[in-house]
Amino acid sequence: MDTAPLDTASFLETLDHEGRLLGGIAEETGPGAEVPTCPGWRMRDLLGHTGAIHRWARAFLAEGHTSARPQEEAPDLDGEALLAWYREGHRRLLDTLASAPADLRCWTFLPGAGAPVAFWARRQAHETAVHRIDAEAARGADPAALAVDPARGFAPGFAADGVDELLRGFHARPRSRVRTAEPRVLRVRATDVPDAVWTVRLSPEPPAAERGATAEADCELAGPAAVLYLALWNRAPVPSVTGDTALAGLWRTASAVG
Repeated sequence: MDTAPLDTASFLETLDHEGRLLGGIAEETGPGAEVPTCPGWRMRDLLGHTGAIHRWARAFLAEGHTSARPQEEAPDLDGEALLAWYREGHRRLLDTLASAPADLRCWTFLPGAGAPVAFWARRQAHETAVHRIDAEAARGADPAALAVDPARGFAPGFAADGVDELLRGFHARPRSRVRTAEPRVLRVRATDVPDAVWTVRLSPEPPAAERGATAEADCELAGPAAVLYLALWNRAPVPSVTGDTALAGLWRTASAVG
């Protein structure tokens, strides 16, 4: 079981692997396949979105932008042309990250992001991994079962890192809608990774998450890290919910990242 600390090189390896898998699945299913984990999308939408995100991320690194820039729309392509465009953007992102100096400075967008190259390698690895699962769902796979599959699932350490990024990064931002009128405490626990426990304090303000069981919880969400990772991204059911199930429902309805 892989629970070793992750570094930029390991994130790049994951980004490479997950991006190739996504492209291969898209080629197999065709651009019109429905993506059930992204209601209203077909494979062409998934490829267009992921390819545009790859190019958007790369531009900060390659051009050294130090402030936010809007994401460009995917081109009006389909079929083999869209797939080639996606694969080109994925490869260029990998090449740019691999060759960027460690002290490169550019814009990042999550609290505690750290060095930009490390941030973008981590963020794009998780972005692509979750969307690869979306592609797998388009060909009939069950995300929860796939997540722990030895051949096509996620290493527990990588999945736990994704949980951490979501809780202490995305939902620490003012735009998070996971809020309660009165203070409540949500516990998140990965059952297969040592010390992978988070305490999330909910209130009218953005969630405040920290590592460890630092307060008594009103509700606990638990399960293998890989399934919990997808559950918190609303791609799979939460394996185990104890305590006040309304908080689990709040997460399901209010946690979409915008």
